[in-house]
Amino acid sequence: MTVSWTLNDLQNALDASPAIAFHGMEAIALDIEAPSVKLKMALKPELERAAGSGMFHGGPVATFIDTAGDFAVALSVGGGVPTMNFRVDYLRPCIGSYITAHARARRIGKSVAVVDIDVFDDQDRLCAIGRGAYATVVG
Repeated sequence: MTVSWTLNDLQNALDASPAIAFHGMEAIALDIEAPSVKLKMALKPELERAAGSGMFHGGPVATFIDTAGDFAVALSVGGGVPTMNFRVDYLRPCIGSYITAHARARRIGKSVAVVDIDVFDDQDRLCAIGRGAYATVVG
């Protein structure tokens, strides 16, 4: 089932979640055919590893990865989906004024979808990678 999403629809879906809105995630691109999404998250004091460090804490990075993966699936199934499992590999500190996530669905099956997510710092350096498994039922 392919659903028509616009960038504005994606942003509205992100903003509808208090947790996602708190993190300040911004939709910057989507490709329904791939399906894939690109999100941006600005560094704010509540997301820092240590005050004034300019370094993202790993928890918000993991949340960012999970959210990007979820919405890569949502493009195909029509809405947010439950996370079954995901993992994160931190490759280097995520440092800078923002990070971006590029989530690409590898496979969307009848009951499970698998998504790969790359996170880049504001210098376009790969700082974390994730892989998520999501149920394909909206809910």
